[in-house]
Amino acid sequence: MTLTIRSSAFAQGQPIPRRYSGQGEDISPLLSWSGISEAAKELAMIVDDPDAPTAQPWVHWVIYKIPPDAAGLAEGIAADAQLTSPAGALQGRNTSGDIGYHGPMPPPGHGVHHYHFKLYALDTQLDLKAGADKQALLSAMEGHILGRGELVGTYQR
Repeated sequence: MTLTIRSSAFAQGQPIPRRYSGQGEDISPLLSWSGISEAAKELAMIVDDPDAPTAQPWVHWVIYKIPPDAAGLAEGIAADAQLTSPAGALQGRNTSGDIGYHGPMPPPGHGVHHYHFKLYALDTQLDLKAGADKQALLSAMEGHILGRGELVGTYQR
């Protein structure tokens, strides 16, 4: 199953507005999606930057236990481990060690970075507590991914 993910803030392959970056308000953009199967029990999202000058992609957001009937995520999701909207969703730790969304902020002069918003539809409810990192989420999702979608935005300083 292929999921479609969109943002009213930026189009596929286009720049992410400064507002959603570490140079701006550092808030998460509005996201919407479609193509979720009725078999899905939970949704999860990982946002990372493979262009970061580190050994592995820089993780900007880990969010999971999103109800499968959620049509997207509102702008400016609070940096809380457990969310009331969407109800029951949990957030994990980004590479900075913080809970919640951490917007683009590549090193100055490092060129264009690509931010991958990856959405997963899962056939089970994961047994993960709030605060899980990307690796813990990927391990828990293994063998349970029904479908996937991706939106890529760019940013440079």
